[in-house]
Parts: sequence; C-alpha cells; structure tokens
Amino acid sequence: MSVTARTSDWPGVRPEVVAEVVAGLSARLQKRLDGAAAKLAERPVAREGDEWRVEVDEETVLVLHAPGGVVAAEAGVRCGCLLAPACVHRAAAVTLCPLAEAEPGPEPEREPEPRSDTDGAPGEPAGRPAADPIVGDPLTAVELAAVRHLHRAAAAVLAAGVSGAGAVSQAELLRAAHRARLAGLHRPAAAAVTVATRVRAARSGAPDHRLVDLVAGLRELLGLTTALATGTAPVAELRGTARQAYREEGGLRLYGLFAEPVLTATHAGAVSWAVDADGRLSTIAEVMPHDDAAAAAPQAVGAGNRTVRLGDAALSHREFSRAGLAVQGATRSGGGRLGAGASVRAVRATGAAWTAEPAARLWSEPASAQVARALAAQELPYESRPAGSDLLFLDVTLLGTAPGPGGAPQLLARCTASGAQGGPVIVLRPAHEHPDLPFRANLALLATAPGLRLRVIGRLERADRPELRLLAIGTPPAAPDPLALSADRAGRVNLGLERLQTADLAASATASATVGESADGSAEEPADGSTAPALYGPPVHVLGRRVEQTVTTGRHALAPSEASAAADRGLLRAAGLATAAELLDGLRASAANQKRDVFGRIVTDDHEDFGTAWLTAASYTEELATALCASVWSGEG
Repeated sequence: MSVTARTSDWPGVRPEVVAEVVAGLSARLQKRLDGAAAKLAERPVAREGDEWRVEVDEETVLVLHAPGGVVAAEAGVRCGCLLAPACVHRAAAVTLCPLAEAEPGPEPEREPEPRSDTDGAPGEPAGRPAADPIVGDPLTAVELAAVRHLHRAAAAVLAAGVSGAGAVSQAELLRAAHRARLAGLHRPAAAAVTVATRVRAARSGAPDHRLVDLVAGLRELLGLTTALATGTAPVAELRGTARQAYREEGGLRLYGLFAEPVLTATHAGAVSWAVDADGRLSTIAEVMPHDDAAAAAPQAVGAGNRTVRLGDAALSHREFSRAGLAVQGATRSGGGRLGAGASVRAVRATGAAWTAEPAARLWSEPASAQVARALAAQELPYESRPAGSDLLFLDVTLLGTAPGPGGAPQLLARCTASGAQGGPVIVLRPAHEHPDLPFRANLALLATAPGLRLRVIGRLERADRPELRLLAIGTPPAAPDPLALSADRAGRVNLGLERLQTADLAASATASATVGESADGSAEEPADGSTAPALYGPPVHVLGRRVEQTVTTGRHALAPSEASAAADRGLLRAAGLATAAELLDGLRASAANQKRDVFGRIVTDDHEDFGTAWLTAASYTEELATALCASVWSGEG
C-alpha cells in the first residue's frame, strides 16, 4: 500500500525512534500498520511550538514533541488512546514523519591530522596514503552479529520490493542500522538509513525519487555487509567514521568558481565551490533543515544570498562564486569541506576569471581523463571522495535540441578542446529537476542559442552516451560571441541560483534550431555536421531492467514465462554478453528457489542466496555501465 503524505505537515524523526516504536507493536497491529498510516495521513496536523498535534478521532489526540523539528526520543510520541504506548497510532505517525538526517557536528577539538605528501595530487583523495590500505582489526562478535542482522534486513527489503516493503520492513532495516551504528559500523548504518529513506520516497511517489538511486543504495548496502562479513576488503575503511576529520591547512588563497543550490527531502541551502593556488577544490556549505516542502526550493535559492560562514568574510555565496578569500588557520576535511572553527580567519580578496590561473587549469585536462577520474572516484566511499571528483570542466558549442528517448527534446552540445572541433556530442541536462529551481528554465533558454560557445561546469551522468548535468556556464577564451553579462557577474552564471535572460545571450546565437529536423520537417544535420548521440548500444538494459524490476516489485517479478527468459538470454548472447546471460539465468533461478512446506506454502527464509545473486548481477551491470561510459567519452563507443 502506498502512503502519500506531505512531509511539510510532519516533523522529522530519528531512525532509531521509528525502529523502537514499531518494534513495540504486536504482530496483529504490525499487519495493520500500513493501513493505519494511510488513514492518519488524511488527518490535519497542527503545530504549536515544538509540538505537532493530530486528532485521530473525536476522543484521541496524538502529540509529537519535536524540539528543533525532530522527534529525538520514543517518549516524544504520545497518544491518548487506551492501547498507548503500544498503539498503532504512534507507529503510524513515525512512519509518516520524514527521517531526520544526521546534523553536521562542530569541528572536532582535537589535533588535526598532518598533511601528507600525497595531498593535492590531481584526481587523488586528500590524505590517502600511497601504500596499501590498512585492513585493521577483524570484526568483533558484536560487530559481526550487527552486520549479519543488517544484511538480512536489507535482503528482506530487496526480496519484498518497493511494493511490499511496508512500514514494518522499513522499521526492521532501521533497527538493524541503529544496532550497526552502536557497534561502530557507521558507513553501513548510514547506507541503511539512505535505503530506508529512498524506499519511503518510492512508496509515496515523491518527486525526487529516482529508481536508479534506490538500486545504487541497495547495491552499496548489500556490498558493504557482504564484504564485512566475509573479510574481503579493508575493515577499517568499511566501518566508516562518525564524523569527518579536519586537518590544518594553514594559509589558503581561495578563488570562487560557482555556487549551487542543495535540495533534499529534509534540507535546503547552498554550497560554494572554490579552487586554491594548487588547483585543489574546496566547498563551503550553508544547508539547513526545512519543514515546508513547498518553500524548500525558494529557501535553497535564497541561501545563495546568505553570508559565507568562514571567518569574518562578509560576502554571500553568489558573491564568493565570483570573488576570492584569503584564509588563515584554515582546516579542511578529506572530502574538501572547509572548517569554520573559531580560530579560522578569512577576508575578502579578488577572484580569478575561468580563463585565468588557477581556475583555467581545470579546463586543460582532456575530457576523457576527467571522466576516468570521476568514474574512479565513484568506487571510493562517499566521505573519502575528493571534492569535485564528479565535476567536469568542458568547453562546448551548443548544437540545439534533438528528440531523446520517448521523444522528449534534449539539448545537445559538441565538446571542444582549445577551440578544436571533433569532440563527443553530449546531452546537457538540468542538475536538478525541481521546477522551482532555475535549472530547467535556463536550459530551455540555452536551447534557443545554437552555435553559442560556452565554458561549462557540470556533473557526469553515467550513461552509455555522453551526458552532463549542467551547473554553471561562462565564456571560453577568444569566443566570437561571448555572453552579454554585466560586469558584476564576472562572465559566469550559476544556473541553479540565477536566471538567464535573452539579453544575456549573444545576439548572433539566439535563432531557434532543432537537431535532426528542418523548418519544413525534413531531416537535416547541425551546421558542423554532427549528429545526435546514438540511442542504442549493447543490450545491457536487458539485465539492468531485471535488476531494477526486482527492486520495484520484489523477487516474484523474476518469474516470467520461459519464452521471455529465452528471448532475454538470446539477445544477450547474440551481443556477446554471455556473462550477463548467465547472471540473469542465475538470478531467475535463485528467485524461484524458495522452500515450501508440506502444504505448498512458502517457508520464510533469509533471502541470502537471492540477495547474493542480485548483488552479483547488479555489480556486473554497474561495472559494465562504467566501462561503456568511459568508452563513449573517449570516442571508442
């Protein structure tokens, strides 16, 4: 059963609170929990200070005590019915509340780690030693039990699929995550909370839900628990840490690059990106919880006008994206986040154009090398990835629009290097799909300017054709038709915080055009002879579709007719993907291999074999997709 509730009506809730409240229900009430949550979602919610009140019926009032907008303890959920505290109303309420994300704590008051000689190497995470990573102590009995509990809970969610993973399955996953966190397994615990959040988004039809993100979350969680249980990877790295460690950097001269909005189900704000004299990237974030989904996007855009929280700097994030900072006593995490401790001093300084050093060197690296760096960073734990590892810095020429998959128009651009032609044709997409952020409107305006040359910053979208999520644009060196921007914008535009105007585009590049169709409807090529990227490649989607279908519907989705299975097998083998065919056959066999009792009823199991088969297929799909992405950017695909 799908439950749709406006998250703005409800406070956030800590994951362990959800686990505790749902665990207190009887088996009979647990079966009624999803239905009770659906009914409670229809009731009006009133807020009085730190308390949220819901009238369940004429005689029963449910109260959630949430200081700071977050229910932090089980005692914060009170119900006036006779069955309380073991009533279904309390459990339904915490099921509807959005999961609260961990708040970033203050900078640790301990001796910062010394800088390593390997710090600052392009494409390398700061602070990672050149030697092999230390495996660390093996798991204790408590840790191993927590890992196995978490693995079983994740496999159960996978086997049930989004449609079957109701509130009870989610609560069990959160209970296992809390147990793992108490055991010091922070990375798998965080991965489990992420999966639970994405399952909720999928079941409620949240606009920011993406199936690919949920698949990636489950793959990471099952991969972590499998590696920890089998000891096949460095244990210290798999455990993770509770908070990021900051190291002393001394004096830093920072040059602003761009700023972007941050928008999630529970938080909104902005983050600024800067480059230092050594070419390393850093971030300064201004992200706060929100309790109104309708106002979250304007809050994120408005955060661009807030003052950068670093020393005594008196400039906003928008201003910093075009200016600079001179920092003393700087501290920085391994992921590039700048610390804002009391000892940090910062004053405003001049910025640098994208065409001048040190920013210009970011665009000097070939596109294929940048893609390889971004793909390699995806293999690292999120907290260990160097800042900007997924960013691409490219010079492009807009080509206009062309029909994409499903017929929807997409903006195409030719990637160039130092003014040379012949680079790959890439699809430019908005960095965030929310309609209240300026991304989509700005891309629509850029689509009216074929021939316009741009210097861009975007995030790599891993696909079997070149795709880029566009974040900021500027004018490349010696462009014949530069952007007509005012002097205070320093030749660049933050596409998620600022809106382009027609007057900002060069007059010679505002004629509308569509790649692949002329004014009379006949087919035509772009002016430079390029064509839209091919929409068809190796049939990787055959296996990938089954992997995603399992996440959506559960293991019973893999029981099609033998004719369908034979067709998939033949298509994969004909394309030379024999391994993919074997993995798909193994996944189907594992899905159907469920024990039954003497009456023919399915016996409950831990889904261990099925989870392993799915993880193997998902990992293969991931590796193949990464290889295809690298090949199309290098011109080999």
